[in-house]
Amino acid sequence: MSTVALAGPGTFLGSSIGKKVVMAVTGLMLFGFVLGHMAGNLQVYLPHPEEAMRSYALFLHGFLHGAGIWVARLGLLAAAALHIWAATSLTIQNKEARPVGYRQWVGWESTYASRTMRWSGVILLSFIIFHLLHLTTGQVHPQFEDMNPYRNLVTGFQQLPVSIFYILSMVLLGMHLAHGVWSMLQTLGLSHPRYKKLAQKAAVAFASLVVLGNISFPIAVLAGILK
Repeated sequence: MSTVALAGPGTFLGSSIGKKVVMAVTGLMLFGFVLGHMAGNLQVYLPHPEEAMRSYALFLHGFLHGAGIWVARLGLLAAAALHIWAATSLTIQNKEARPVGYRQWVGWESTYASRTMRWSGVILLSFIIFHLLHLTTGQVHPQFEDMNPYRNLVTGFQQLPVSIFYILSMVLLGMHLAHGVWSMLQTLGLSHPRYKKLAQKAAVAFASLVVLGNISFPIAVLAGILK
């Protein structure tokens, strides 16, 4: 069966509910990766960070005889592609359902993060591409050293424009995560009116943890803590 048929009118994936479920499930996968990625990078604060990060990189590249990292990469690529497809499809559906906008729109139930999810997602996609070319493959990193992630991180963030771009991108990521986690809980039926405020606080706490952890890296480099 073709992809068009699976996502066509009258199908689960063709419905707004189906697309929201796809966004929630793929979002959960991407959230897990973001948290794990940050946790792995926190090894830069260990007593011997260069050796710790190199060992971590060797473990990832050697897992399942080298196949593990490619399985993870392909899985994350598929999750990201489906996430973008679902978000784009929902945007198109919403515009088709209401081709003429409200005469006066008041965002009583919305937040700045929810109103900027789509354009922040586009900026984050651009950041991810740059980040991969910068610290994973090294095409845009003039001092890139193969299998030396600590040194690449330090020399990379010593460039002020790169650090600023990274910090701003992490702030956008935090906004995206805060609203995304809350939306995911609602879509998957894991929220309840009684626990609404608790769920919102949990989403903000998760997003804040990721943002603070990630922006600590360029700040520590610029402050001379990591060198």
